[in-house]
Amino acid sequence: MKKFSLALIMMLGLLVAGCATFPKDDIRIEAEADPTINFNGYKTYAMLGSAEILNDPEGKWEPPGFDADAEIEFLISRELRKLGKSETRANPDMLVAYALGVDMAMMKFKDDPEKKVSVLENVPEGALVIALMDANTEIVTWAAVAVAELQNEGDEVAKLRLNYVVTEMFKRLPK
Repeated sequence: MKKFSLALIMMLGLLVAGCATFPKDDIRIEAEADPTINFNGYKTYAMLGSAEILNDPEGKWEPPGFDADAEIEFLISRELRKLGKSETRANPDMLVAYALGVDMAMMKFKDDPEKKVSVLENVPEGALVIALMDANTEIVTWAAVAVAELQNEGDEVAKLRLNYVVTEMFKRLPK
């Protein structure tokens, strides 16, 4: 009976986590693909690496214990595996690169409903770019970019937002 109760609690926890809401209205995603490429022809991939462009003079971007690079690589690999691609270090068909840009000093005009004017406010913003390249030619065959305001709502919300972004980006990869 204990095993059944534990399994039921775990299933309920997964159900609740799957229904978790998080802010995503600010996220903008675009993608472009080379129309001459048959992406089904690529069977293997290798991570080329990452780049960070960071404007964070006060060190607020990445909280302790949260590794954005590891999370992004995990999510990219998950999406590529869903598409039937395998990761390899020897002779991959496709190379994967990504860049993460963060500007904690970004300023934007926000509407102040009380004063009925726009006010300049600090609105930290981030961007993620993922590019797939043909390993033989090293030409980019697909690229996607996501831009969003950074939310200060903890690691779990950051993981949910990254999961959403990477999933939505790969939905734009031609089948």
